[in-house]
Amino acid sequence: MIKSMTGYGQAQGDINGVSYAVEIKSVNNRYLKTTVKLPEILSFLEDDIEKLLRENLSRGTINYTLRVKDISGNSFFEIDEKVLQSIAKKLSNAASNAGIEGTFDISNLLELPGIVRPVSPNNEELDLTRKKVIEISLLAMEQLRKMRITEGKFLEADLRKQCELIQNDLKKINVRSSVVIQEYSKKLKQRVEMLLAEAKLHLDEETLAREVAIYADRSDISEEIARLDSHVQQFKQFCSSNEQAGRRLDFISQEMLREANTIGSKSSDNEITGYVVDIKCWVERIKEQVQNAE
Repeated sequence: MIKSMTGYGQAQGDINGVSYAVEIKSVNNRYLKTTVKLPEILSFLEDDIEKLLRENLSRGTINYTLRVKDISGNSFFEIDEKVLQSIAKKLSNAASNAGIEGTFDISNLLELPGIVRPVSPNNEELDLTRKKVIEISLLAMEQLRKMRITEGKFLEADLRKQCELIQNDLKKINVRSSVVIQEYSKKLKQRVEMLLAEAKLHLDEETLAREVAIYADRSDISEEIARLDSHVQQFKQFCSSNEQAGRRLDFISQEMLREANTIGSKSSDNEITGYVVDIKCWVERIKEQVQNAE
């Protein structure tokens, strides 16, 4: 079963009047790349989140965001009143000495370094927060997983459709390839007989047969057809497997394109060339779609 690398999951929960909201987004990537965004006060959770993401996902660009809102009215931050008073006093004295009259904007003072700082929770609060955030993250991860599975079903259906189109063209090529040799032999014999008739010479059937045999050997594409068909069969099997087959499917699709190119280069028949062009289009479509498979 193919899983798409595109997905989205979110979940939220409350604890002690604090609301935690987790959002996980994923898009395609050849490897696993994670970006974790946490509030500064919860930065101690970064390693736990990284571990959770890597245990549950193998490919894709993953963006994890945790947002926190204090719904109880208690602040996550505290104001150092002593420092604030000291600064206000110094500013007041400086203004008085300079003969400046006016008032201070408290909001501007709060922006100064060291005035507002995060509250440091105790160990019990840290453990409780860690458990709650991991719990919420797992819920969001489950939503992400379900969406990736749903997207993967559509992806698998499209890939199988391309495989069927390739196999249909392969059958036509296989039938046509057996006719091409006969047509070449007939055309070669007619041309040689025409040239020899002008020179009043007799056609050497053995030489003609040898020439046809050389052409048949040089343009034989039966092995390439068999290998390409085998690659398509393997591709369909891995589409149904439970393992994460994105990289393997990518490799097989490259092999499929290589065999198609070989068939096109070895055959000089226009009809077969047309089928090869179609096959290469289907394979390119597969290669594009596989980039989003986990």
